[in-house]
Amino acid sequence: MKPLLVLLITFAISMLVLKGIKKEYDMALSARIAMSVMLVFTAIGHFAFTKGMSLMIPAFIPYKEGLVYLTGLFEILLAVGLLIPRLQGPSGWALILFLLLMLPANIYASYHHVNYQTGTFDGPGLAYLWFRIPMQVLWIIWTYLSTLRN
Repeated sequence: MKPLLVLLITFAISMLVLKGIKKEYDMALSARIAMSVMLVFTAIGHFAFTKGMSLMIPAFIPYKEGLVYLTGLFEILLAVGLLIPRLQGPSGWALILFLLLMLPANIYASYHHVNYQTGTFDGPGLAYLWFRIPMQVLWIIWTYLSTLRN
């Protein structure tokens, strides 16, 4: 829920600021700025909640902590790439692929009741997916419309 709020609030602020600067609304740029801020916000979670996020990865995958750090770094790189015009397209495709690849980890975490913030197994469970999957789809559509369709 917090990433969605970050995305929407940043989008609204960006729209107003860009309207003041450019004298017109720039929805695509505002959407990319919002997605970039949201990605940095979620990347911070990879470093602040490494233990809990490691629990989201199935047991057969090695180097869980390193993978959590790597995905956090990748989110930061994508956030920057979305704001650089010549990297916008490749970053958009990479982000869509990344979001699709992260969906199984979210399903796994829900099935095992992972609470990534506390690093325990008392999370909301499968009910979480009723919110998470539509949110993931929203982020994919948001990325497509603001980076690739433009």
